[in-house]
Amino acid sequence: MPDAVGAPRAASQPSKEPFFYGGQAVIEGVMMRGRHHYAIAVRLSRSGEIRVQRGRLTGSIYSGSFWRLPFVRGLAMLAEQMHLGMKSLIWSAAVSAGEEEVELGRRELLISVGLALVAVLALFIGLPLLGAGLAARHAGSVGFTLVEGVIRAALVLGYLVLIARVPDVRRVFQYHAAEHMTINAFESGWPLEVEQVRRASRLHPRCGTGFVVVVLVISIVLFSLFGFLNPNWLGLIVSRLVGIPVIAGLGYESIRFMARHPRQRVVRVLIRPVLWTQLLTTREPSDDMLEVGIAALRAAREDEVAAA
Repeated sequence: MPDAVGAPRAASQPSKEPFFYGGQAVIEGVMMRGRHHYAIAVRLSRSGEIRVQRGRLTGSIYSGSFWRLPFVRGLAMLAEQMHLGMKSLIWSAAVSAGEEEVELGRRELLISVGLALVAVLALFIGLPLLGAGLAARHAGSVGFTLVEGVIRAALVLGYLVLIARVPDVRRVFQYHAAEHMTINAFESGWPLEVEQVRRASRLHPRCGTGFVVVVLVISIVLFSLFGFLNPNWLGLIVSRLVGIPVIAGLGYESIRFMARHPRQRVVRVLIRPVLWTQLLTTREPSDDMLEVGIAALRAAREDEVAAA
C-alpha cells in the first residue's frame, strides 16, 4: 500500500482528514512516507552508518483531491506502490551495493515497473486462468471462478513461503517487521526508541500482505457474481484486467474500514486472516533494524512538520 499504513496525522498537520503514514521494507532498510514527503533509511554494510534519502512527493497522485476520493484512492495506492515503492527499492539496492550517489531516471523506472507488471500478470492472472480451464472444464462458470481463485491463492501463498527461504529475502522480511513495529509504536504514542518499539507487534492491520488476501477474496466473489456471462478466453483475460481497479478500490476500502474499527466484533473475526498472513512476510528484527525503521519515520515526520 505501500505496505503498512500507520499513525494518524500529527496535530500540527493542517488537514481535517486523518492521515496515515505509509511504509515499505527495502534492501537493508525501510521507506516511510508522509502526506507530502518520504524518507528511505538504509544501513551501510561496511561502516554500519544509516544513510537517509529524503524527498518530496510532488505528483498529482499525492496532492490531488481526486485521488483521495473513496475507491479512487485504492488506484492511487497501486500507482504509488509501483512508482515510489520501486524507486525506493532500486535506490536501496544501489546504496547497499556501494553506489552512494544514485540518480534514478524515468527510463530505468519505466523499464523496471514494466517488467514487474508483465511478470505479475503472467503469474497471477494468466496461470490461474489456464489452470482453471484445465481443471474445471465442465464445472460451470462459478466452479471455474472458484478453481481459478484457489489456484491464485495457492500461487500467492506458495510464492511467499518459497521466497522466505532465501536469506536476502528473509532480511527484507525482518525490515518489514521493523517498519510495522515502528509505526505500531508511533500509533500507540510510545517514544520512538528501540526499547519501546521492541514492545510493539510486528503485525499491522493495514499491511500490504493483508491487502493481497482481501483482494483474493473479493476477486473470487466478484467474478463469481458475473460468471453467468461466460465469456471466451479473450473475454476472461480482459475482464480480469478491467477488474483490477475495481477490486483494488474495494480491497483498499475494506482494509481501511477494518483498521479504523478494530473493536467491532465482526471486524475482529474478519481481520484475523489479514494479520495471520503477515507471519509469512515478517520476521523478528534485530535492534539495528529497528533503528533503521525509526530513522526513516523520524526523517519523514521532520519534513512533514517543517513544511506544515
